[in-house]
Amino acid sequence: MARGRPPAHTRDQVVDAAIGIADAEGLGAVTMRRIAQQIGAGAMSLYTYVPDKDRLVDLMVDRVGATRTPVELTGDWRTDLLALARSQRSLMLAHPWLPAALPNRRLTGRNMLAYLEQGLAALAPTGLGGPAKLEIVALVTGLTATFVTAELAGSTPVPEQVALIGEAVASGEFPQLGAVLAEGGQGSGEPDFDRLAAWTITGLVSQAIGSLSS
Repeated sequence: MARGRPPAHTRDQVVDAAIGIADAEGLGAVTMRRIAQQIGAGAMSLYTYVPDKDRLVDLMVDRVGATRTPVELTGDWRTDLLALARSQRSLMLAHPWLPAALPNRRLTGRNMLAYLEQGLAALAPTGLGGPAKLEIVALVTGLTATFVTAELAGSTPVPEQVALIGEAVASGEFPQLGAVLAEGGQGSGEPDFDRLAAWTITGLVSQAIGSLSS
C-alpha cells in the first residue's frame, strides 16, 4: 500500500512560529493565516498539526513554560513560593502575551504541570490539604499576571495624574489619602513585586493554616 506524503512541517514549527508572532505583536495577531505565511504553508494545512486556535494557545503556553528559570526548593514555603513567583514574572515579561493567555487554559502540558508540581511541593511543609494548596498556587499566579500586566502597560502615574491627585488632596476632602502621600506613599517609584508577593503569600498561607485549627 502506497504511503501518503509526509507532513511538510511539524507541530513544533507551528507553535514556535505562533510564539514568535505573539512575542512581537501580541496574542491577537496570531492567526492560522499569519502562521502559514511565517512557515511557508497553506493556512488549512495547519489544522493537520493543531485542531484550533484554542489548542494552539495551550501548546504555546506550555512551550514557553519550558524556558522558565528552574527553582531549587529550600523547604521554606515563603522563600520557595516567592522564588516561583519571581520565575513566573520573568517568564511573563519575556512573553508579554502570557498573562492574558493563562486564564481558563487547559494547563495539561508537562511544563505547566511541572510548575504546579513545584508549587504543591513548596506548600507541602504547611500541612494544608490539596484543594487549599491548588487555590494558593492559582492565586499567586493570578497576582503575578496582574502585576506584570500593569508593569507592561506602564501604570506609573504620569505628571498630570499626580497633579490632579495633589489638587484633590489639597481640598481637604481626602485626609487619609493626604496622610499616606505625606509619608511618601506615592513617591517611592514603581510597586515592588517582591514585597507585594511576599505579603500575599504570607497572608494566604497563614490564613489557610489558621483555618485548620479553628
